[in-house]
Amino acid sequence: LTMVMKASFLALFTSLLVNTSLGLRSPTPILRKEVSVSKSALFGHGIDRRATITGGATAAISFLLGNPSAAFAERATYLTEPTDEFKESERQRMEFRRAQFAIKQKFTDLFAHFTDDSTEDDLVKDLQSLKKLIASTGGMPQGYKRDDLVKIIRAKKAKGFWPTAAEYAYQSVIREIDYQQSPNKDKDIANPL
Repeated sequence: LTMVMKASFLALFTSLLVNTSLGLRSPTPILRKEVSVSKSALFGHGIDRRATITGGATAAISFLLGNPSAAFAERATYLTEPTDEFKESERQRMEFRRAQFAIKQKFTDLFAHFTDDSTEDDLVKDLQSLKKLIASTGGMPQGYKRDDLVKIIRAKKAKGFWPTAAEYAYQSVIREIDYQQSPNKDKDIANPL
């Protein structure tokens, strides 16, 4: 009987020690302030008195009843097999990734062709086809950002040959990206803001 009482007291004390503020104070004040170390500072989550009491009571009762393993058993149970909803979600996710990969491949091919262009007509034609691709796909694919496109085009622009028609097509592509990212189709004409 005394062994069970010692075990239940130990479980209750451990639960209270872990689940409450430890109240440790430094022996010498630092800058005339006392330092208090709490459970949230040590363990990364806040103090919950209700959980402390129920956890300690559960541990003490289970030790008194002679089942010490129940005091430390995990309360949460996790699924061992994925549910049908999860499988459907994973299937949809894979379809989306495949579609995004195909779209990204089209963009990559177009960028490769764009960087090799040397005539005005080829530049304008590739920029117009890029604008159509952006409009048909609803924006940039995953993995490409607007800034990536701008860097590619500005690098081509910096090489020297950049006619006015290509600049107009480039600005049109940028406007299309901006529109696809924020369409604002329901404009309030009466409101200037």
